[in-house]
Amino acid sequence: MSYREVAMWEVLNVLRRIGRGEDKSAVARTTGYSRATIRRYVSTAVELGWRPGTDEATEALAAAVAVRHSPAGDRAPGEVEGLLLPYRGQIEAWLKPEGPESGQKRGLRLTKVHTLLGRQGVEVPYSSLHRFAVKHCGFGKSQRLTVRMAESAPGEVAEVDFGRLGLIPYPESGGRRTLWAMPVVLVYSRHEFVYVTHSQKIPDLIAGLEEAWTFFGGVVRRLVVDNLKAAVIKADRYDPVFERTFEEYAAYRGFTIDPAPVRMPTGKPVVERQVSYVRDSLFRGETWRDRDHVQEQAIRWCLQNAGMRVHGTTRKRPLVVFENEERDKLLPLTRERFDPPTWAECTVHPDHHIQFEKALYSVPTRYLRQKVSVRGDSKLVRIYARGELAKTHEKQPPGSRSTDHNDYPKELTPYTMRDPQRMIRQATDLGPQIGRFMEALLSGELPWTKIRQAQMLLRLADRFGTHRVDAACRRALAFELLNVRRVESIVRQDLDQLDLLSGPEDDSRIIPIQSRFLRAPDSFTHHQPKGD
Repeated sequence: MSYREVAMWEVLNVLRRIGRGEDKSAVARTTGYSRATIRRYVSTAVELGWRPGTDEATEALAAAVAVRHSPAGDRAPGEVEGLLLPYRGQIEAWLKPEGPESGQKRGLRLTKVHTLLGRQGVEVPYSSLHRFAVKHCGFGKSQRLTVRMAESAPGEVAEVDFGRLGLIPYPESGGRRTLWAMPVVLVYSRHEFVYVTHSQKIPDLIAGLEEAWTFFGGVVRRLVVDNLKAAVIKADRYDPVFERTFEEYAAYRGFTIDPAPVRMPTGKPVVERQVSYVRDSLFRGETWRDRDHVQEQAIRWCLQNAGMRVHGTTRKRPLVVFENEERDKLLPLTRERFDPPTWAECTVHPDHHIQFEKALYSVPTRYLRQKVSVRGDSKLVRIYARGELAKTHEKQPPGSRSTDHNDYPKELTPYTMRDPQRMIRQATDLGPQIGRFMEALLSGELPWTKIRQAQMLLRLADRFGTHRVDAACRRALAFELLNVRRVESIVRQDLDQLDLLSGPEDDSRIIPIQSRFLRAPDSFTHHQPKGD
């Protein structure tokens, strides 16, 4: 036999008609109930103290009558239910959590309760036990109480999320690539912006937010994110750790990061279903050329479709509310577009350089072999040691190098700079003949082949004194000995002390000793006689 749940309003209609003195047959024709059913309703109401024609039928009376005549009204419990009723308290105790001190967040499973009842001799089907636990013990019903949060103020908060749209053509490879949607929704007006991207990395997140702030004409004060890997390194309800670049971006734009609790959709209820809405309303069923085509149509869709629909919760048009109440409450966009940096930990190598994004950058000597933090954007590379700025370079393309020769030790600077004129000036400062010797040594098309000799000459002045080395260079030049080893030999053998045949006090007119031969020069010319 089937039963139909009796509504209180139906019973109230019957009782009021009978109370006005209408005939049961007329009431049956009007309401569709049989005369027997009407008679039972009236009889039950009389048992509850109602006097037809005298007392007015009330909603409370009709509700009591409806309960009496509901499928589970006053009928006796079934056989299995009657068998389990004596154990109701025990079943509730098993299903209830033991308490926070025990560390158990939930009670026993119903399957375990079924097993324990069997040990006590209560053999019932599991399905019957489940129905009993649902009806009498509140099993399967959430005990959490929820409240509706107060409405946010205009311009206060926005929510952002990522979700997959599908595959679109990718002209760079000739194939197809996954496209993701990043909706940014203003909580107060429900106005939204949709950014589409091929990845979910930090540059894409920041680029999408920059496009959103430009679209809205301002920035919110608080941004709710769904623990995106690009934004949140460690998801924690009370003490989350944010990605360094994203935290810097939040400070740059002036908003607070508010990560939603892990695995809790109610933490971002406004944006939770937006990805599926964008996918079904905008993306699916269309023919797309590339990512830029989707982005162009997404902006149009945000203004004409999503912005002008009557929102299911607010019953207002989001774009109208945004223009009238929220636009002026956003923080102004006063700074230029954020340049997303890249952070890395690098080691300063013995050659005074670090490698960052496949390019080399010099660091002062005092930081050799130390770990440094490197921040690079599209223009500059900043190197930090122990939290202090150690060096700044212009950004270089991969395979290039940026070297500041002042980062090297002073004695190595000329060698690293490969500047012959600088080494000649340095030698001239030590002595005029040393400068002349250095100039002659480094003359020619390939001065770098003599660079080590040039360094050795400068060191000789430190070892033996500039006066003696200057004299030795004068003697070496007189005999055209452009070899630093020979200069060293001159000093060691004290040959620099010997006088040379020269003009009066004029070092520039050195007259070398003329070569003498025992034979006349033409005696060395031989002519081979021709054969006959």
